[in-house]
Amino acid sequence: MLQAAALKALKGIRHAFFTREGGVSQGIYASLNGGVGSNDRPDDVRENRARMAAALGVTPDRFLSLYQIHSPDVMTVDAPWASDARPRADAMVTKVPGLALGISTADCGPVLFADADARVIGAAHAGWKGAFTGVLEATLAAMEKLGAKRGKISVALGPMIRQPSYEVGPEFVERFAAADAANSRFFAPSARADHAMFDLPGYIRSRLEKAGVAQIDDIGLDTCADPERFYSYRRTTLRKEPDYGRHINAISLG
Repeated sequence: MLQAAALKALKGIRHAFFTREGGVSQGIYASLNGGVGSNDRPDDVRENRARMAAALGVTPDRFLSLYQIHSPDVMTVDAPWASDARPRADAMVTKVPGLALGISTADCGPVLFADADARVIGAAHAGWKGAFTGVLEATLAAMEKLGAKRGKISVALGPMIRQPSYEVGPEFVERFAAADAANSRFFAPSARADHAMFDLPGYIRSRLEKAGVAQIDDIGLDTCADPERFYSYRRTTLRKEPDYGRHINAISLG
């Protein structure tokens, strides 16, 4: 698993950006697939998630994840739910110790939040659509409702698809330009005419900075470009593979 220095330094906070290494899944899912929505063997996924839960010091039933829908919707978590009753949302916040908030990704941006003084944590699934529609700002607002102070929140960006791997079409560029002309700085030329390369982590960082977050740490790794360590939806699509594993990126209060 990988950790961000900004969160690792915080007392009473545990977190991990889990790679694909260290699990029991086979084939295209090898090996630490945590995706309950994948077509992997359910028993293997449960074992993988139990290993991740143990790494964060929680029991498997308190290692939580959502039914993610690329939305700005945030859940305030007070108690665990059954794995077959996952709420439809893309971010979670809590002040309850012993609950691990887990975000599933395979190219989208996993973003973990912590105010160690207020003992409030959050986790967000920030693909382009979620970031574009406000999931990061909604997570910060939900944390504030639990007593967090925006200026004291530390944020870590985990492994995600990076600009050299993220080609988009003209309609994508136009959508961002229509929202804010300054968004042009997140696009670089592509080898293909009318296409561009999108800087998802740069866009996420910009939204966080604009929202008043001062402490932002970025792991800086590209999921699409590193098949040994990471699952990738885009890489799977390019290779025409039938499915792909999912990473879990999680944070908990000790």
